[in-house]
Amino acid sequence: MTLQFKSKTWFPKTFLDRRKDEAMEIDHEIATMRGTAALPRKNGELIFSEPWEGRVFGMAITLHREGTYPWEEFQTQLIAEINSADGKSGSGSDYYEHWLAAFEKLLLETGIMTRTEFECRKAEFASGEREEVF
Repeated sequence: MTLQFKSKTWFPKTFLDRRKDEAMEIDHEIATMRGTAALPRKNGELIFSEPWEGRVFGMAITLHREGTYPWEEFQTQLIAEINSADGKSGSGSDYYEHWLAAFEKLLLETGIMTRTEFECRKAEFASGEREEVF
């Protein structure tokens, strides 16, 4: 299907075009997070001190992009987590610990994972049964 508009041809967006637009909107939402939920940056680049920080960041973004939960739901959980620890944490390096705690709570509260599945997976990593992915 094509439409003509004053000598311009318009093609409807394909599924992939719409997915790309959605991803760009998500990226914009994440990039413009403000206040306590703002991502740690140095010269505009995201900062990850440890590999796990980048992994949990990526998992939260990926599950949202797949439509598992709305971004606002995660952001609200993250802000609540940061606010509940306000004054108790030492430095900005605790940010991804808050991110991880918010992500874990979201997984459990929304039923994405059961408590049993979560504890089992955690034990597998702690015992070395499940290897970290690099």
